[in-house]
Amino acid sequence: MSSANFLPALSPPVVQQAAQVHTSTQVDQRRIQQELAEIQKRPEAWGLIIPFLDHPDPSVQFFGAHTAQVKIVRDWDSFPEENAEMLRELLLKLTSHSILTGKGKVVCRKLFVAITSLALRIAPGSPSRWPDWIVSAVNSLSSSGMPPEQLLAFLTIVAEEVETADLLGPSKMQMQQSLLDASPMVVRAVATSITRQTPILPELQSALKCLQAWMFILRANDITVLIPHLIAIMTPAPGSGFDEPAFSAASDVLQEIMTRSSLAGGAGTSTLTEPLMVWLNEYGDRAGSVDGVSHSLCKLLVALGDHSTMYFASNITSSKLIHGTLHGTVYSRGHLVQKCLYLLLRYTGLPGYYGVDEDASEMTLGFWYLFQESLWSVEYEDQAEDQDDIPSLVDVKEKEQWAIVNAVYVQLVEVLRRKVMWPDQRALSHWARDEIDKFQVYRRDVGDTLINAYYILRNDMLGYFIGDILKRFAEPNGSQGWEEIEATLHCIMSIQEAVPLDDNPFLAQLFGPDVLGRLPTAGQDRIRRTMLGLIGAYSTWFTTQSKAPTPTATPSLLMNAISYVVAALPELALCLPAANALRDLCDANRAALAPHIGAFAELHAGLNGIPDTEKSKVLQSIASVIQALPPEQEIPPIQAIVSPVIEKLAHALQASSQLPDDIRVIIISQLQTLSGVAKGLTRTQDSLLILDESSEDRAEAERLQRARDDYRMVKVREDLFTTVRHTATLWSMDAGVSDALSDFFRSITSLPSDITLLSLPAAPIFEIICLACQRQLTAVWLSLASMLIIQLDPPTLFTTSTLKSAPSPEALGVLSTLLPTLLEASLGVLGQPGAMEANPDIVQAFFGCMDTIAKHFLVVFYQLPPGALDALMHCAMTSLSLQERYSLVATCTFLETLIRRTASSDDLGDASTMLIQAHGRPILRAILCGFAGVAPRSATQNLIELLSIVASKFPAETRTWMNEILFADNFVQSKATPEAKRAFVKAIIGSRSPKKTREAAQQFTLVARGLEGTSFGYASVNV
Repeated sequence: MSSANFLPALSPPVVQQAAQVHTSTQVDQRRIQQELAEIQKRPEAWGLIIPFLDHPDPSVQFFGAHTAQVKIVRDWDSFPEENAEMLRELLLKLTSHSILTGKGKVVCRKLFVAITSLALRIAPGSPSRWPDWIVSAVNSLSSSGMPPEQLLAFLTIVAEEVETADLLGPSKMQMQQSLLDASPMVVRAVATSITRQTPILPELQSALKCLQAWMFILRANDITVLIPHLIAIMTPAPGSGFDEPAFSAASDVLQEIMTRSSLAGGAGTSTLTEPLMVWLNEYGDRAGSVDGVSHSLCKLLVALGDHSTMYFASNITSSKLIHGTLHGTVYSRGHLVQKCLYLLLRYTGLPGYYGVDEDASEMTLGFWYLFQESLWSVEYEDQAEDQDDIPSLVDVKEKEQWAIVNAVYVQLVEVLRRKVMWPDQRALSHWARDEIDKFQVYRRDVGDTLINAYYILRNDMLGYFIGDILKRFAEPNGSQGWEEIEATLHCIMSIQEAVPLDDNPFLAQLFGPDVLGRLPTAGQDRIRRTMLGLIGAYSTWFTTQSKAPTPTATPSLLMNAISYVVAALPELALCLPAANALRDLCDANRAALAPHIGAFAELHAGLNGIPDTEKSKVLQSIASVIQALPPEQEIPPIQAIVSPVIEKLAHALQASSQLPDDIRVIIISQLQTLSGVAKGLTRTQDSLLILDESSEDRAEAERLQRARDDYRMVKVREDLFTTVRHTATLWSMDAGVSDALSDFFRSITSLPSDITLLSLPAAPIFEIICLACQRQLTAVWLSLASMLIIQLDPPTLFTTSTLKSAPSPEALGVLSTLLPTLLEASLGVLGQPGAMEANPDIVQAFFGCMDTIAKHFLVVFYQLPPGALDALMHCAMTSLSLQERYSLVATCTFLETLIRRTASSDDLGDASTMLIQAHGRPILRAILCGFAGVAPRSATQNLIELLSIVASKFPAETRTWMNEILFADNFVQSKATPEAKRAFVKAIIGSRSPKKTREAAQQFTLVARGLEGTSFGYASVNV
């Protein structure tokens, strides 16, 4: 073995002590690992490599090999450069010796990694200190007697490590070239191992794994020569079955070729696609079974489909001939494509239930999406060649092609409808919970595939589904169990987003007496739950139906659906989907349901049997219908549904001291109900999208305001506000109640364009929020404050001016009064030691709120009591040093807005100068410290934008302060040299564009953090 005199020598007691640490049986594994890590950090740890590799304990041997790799990767800079070649020779001999003496695979693999790590250190450069390192290493290892299986394993490690190495520019290109130079040797080695007359399975598997690892670098012609051999490995010998280990290994390589090699993306039709199709035609009958070979075959087939989707689409009826391998057979391209589609359909429709009986059918679903996309963009092969044919002949060929496509997708729909069917209750009772969950996810995934099928089949698909349901109704006991019909309804529900919003005879049949009228209305929870979901999904479709009233004897399709949904509300198992469906129906069909407001009054009167958790959705549904009435007619029904809720909430508040847990549940449910009513009363049309007002719009707004001024609505709103304010006073510190209050405040307040009869003004709600922040500061209250601040400065309705008007004096008065309260509460909490680090959500929400104020009410910052603005800025400086990205980003955004708007405002006098003189230098110092390593790198871009604002608005101050800060003794320790700092200052001061500033700051960040010249550093730069 090569002399190791150049490595530090350790005394036997020290080595023995280190080995005892590694072989310790103590439970405290964390302490042991820390001790080992400390040992590896020492310079003399190089001396552990050989003694540990010679130790009889395999775990100690592994640590010796691991130490070699770690020292090369982490401590190479301290290793004597003149000893690099001796270390190389030593590692090669240690590796050969370890292989030949039978050391474990994990030890040998770690030594392979160490050799490659060393090559990454010394091979790049000119001249290279290890030229042709791969061939050189293989020759050295081979000459020592290393078997081919281990040589191939070494080459596998080489490709994996080089591909993921953190190298830049010339070094990376040089290492990539070394792989290319060695690729002929690798191909020869692989070919030798996979073409042996009598294959040796471990060597074969090692060769195929090696080929997979090298796939990303191999040239197309190197890969092409191996494809026939890979197909031959999969081919069973005459009279025998498939060799599963060899088959799976070869299949994995072919999949890698189709997804990650130079032949990926549809290349190699004659050398890859067509040979595989011929093989699948002759040996693919294993498709449809459930075993290891079949599972691998399914993955191969899916990979081929994804790789050759365009080929499949363009050749589905092609008559071009391809030679087979059995007895000189010849096949047309169309036949082979259709055979592959047939095999894919067989796997899509594997017998049994997905997740229980098989787990392969799901793999094929993505192909059908890609195939459908390709069908729309492809030029058919025969059609392209027959452009000179008469048009009628071309049309006939295209019709033939689409007939095949339609037939394929019809079979697909039939298969998927069967696959999503639940078993009967007896069989389902034996399923585990995770099997049920997996099957439910599969049903959702099938729904996405059905949408792609709908784009091919269109209305024929709905016709098939409705026809299937009617056929099962017609059979004796055809609906027994209802599983078949439920599967069909699930399929119809899944394709809703693709179905046009037009009148459709099949949907009319679905929601009429022929289908909906024959579904069960008692028991059979699964099919009823599916139908409720289907009704909710198609709620907007009912808007296509005639609004004309129908005779009492023949209720409309919409009222049929409403009746079906309402019947399910009292049942606990169906109440949730029924309430959701009713809410969607009423929201989408307000005008059509308004004439039936009496029926909804009856529904409201019968709500006692509905759980409070779903009652809010039902009342939201009723409120949606009420909103379609003229404003003055809305008042009585709003009173009828809101007043009892307010009363129940008020009674609960009075009894808060008794059974607080029960009272809490009541309070939350009543707030949720009020939120639902407020949402229901909000118009569905976005008024902000109405660009041109009309006299009708003005008249409608005036009519709404008169209804709001009605004494009955005034009384309802007063009672509502009083009760909710009392709720916030008593319960705002409870997390559940505060969430319910938050949702209520968001629902009950609005911009003037979306105001309803029940809407409350923003100012008093903002006061409630500020008081709640005094009791307990949370991100919920702060985000609500941001929303309300925007509502205090809304866009002006019915104006022709393109300029936004200034905030009203009333709104300015509200902010001037309440902002000090909000700041005192927030800064009192965030100023506590460790509070900002422990509550990043509060920090983010707080500075988001401050940013909103700076955008809408900038002047109030300069009207704060003495010291308040300074305290806010001090908090912002502290936040700029946080490690949590979102907090830091929110702070940068606020400071950027504050500085930019202050500097560009003509109304604030010398406020800009005062702001920058008082706080400019601390802001700049926080930015520069952030670049140097204090802030997370993900926030660098935000710090750069803040720096750009400061530098562009105050260039002279920036020059002075940057020099003072960067060269101060107390500046954060970094890798930046004085020259790098001077270059950075020069670049920033001389910059005339944000792009130059960004580039200079990014470069300084890499230098200061020691990441210059690393691919990790440059890859993570936000350009």
